Amino acid sequence: MKKFKKLQPVETLSLVDKVELRLLEFFKENELEPGDSIPKELEFAETLGVSRTVVREALLRLRTLGLVESKKHRGMILTEPDIITNFERILDPSLLGMDILKNLFELRLILEMGMADFLFERKTDKDLLELQEIVEAEEKAEAEKSHFSLDREIAFHGKLYEISQNKTLLRFQKLLLPVFEYVHLKNKPEDFEYRYSSGKFVTHKMLADNIRMGTPETFRNAMRQHLEPHFDSIFKSS
Repeated sequence: MKKFKKLQPVETLSLVDKVELRLLEFFKENELEPGDSIPKELEFAETLGVSRTVVREALLRLRTLGLVESKKHRGMILTEPDIITNFERILDPSLLGMDILKNLFELRLILEMGMADFLFERKTDKDLLELQEIVEAEEKAEAEKSHFSLDREIAFHGKLYEISQNKTLLRFQKLLLPVFEYVHLKNKPEDFEYRYSSGKFVTHKMLADNIRMGTPETFRNAMRQHLEPHFDSIFKSS
């Protein structure tokens, strides 16, 4: 039987798409860095053989992404994009499908398991005191109420991200809060009646004590137990 050569896929990129990609290649090929000036629209249009309107649209896209901006007396310059801001523009849980929300929730679990070494390297006495205050406020509230409080959960875990001193991680954590809340609100009451494999729930107080007296490894193990219901829920639904 005769073996046919594969058909090449039909190119669906618009002219603006192509110019956008070519501009990105131009920046990389010329090793441009944030703060460097870039050619004017007309120069790009003449070199690429397209209209200024097409170039303007492509540059507008890059500007929206935070890759270029206009500077008085300098024209367009290359800038360092703010990745988190770009996420903020689209990360509305009500606009995302459950598959994306699930993946983002998994990412949050991965981050909380992976920050242990940074917590122990960068924790301060002030951080430990603030963690203790959060735990004490939580214990007082639990003595008065029996139901789970998302606010207390966010306060404790948010403090852990703060202790890491990684500004991008902290901003990303705040960005994921709506996702965390959205997934949590979809839980049923019975989802909180979980039987832990160790026979007991690792509380925020236990985690705080571990940060004060334990090691990154013991903290990772404790955090894994603390998050066990979420891991089980994800793995069972996979």
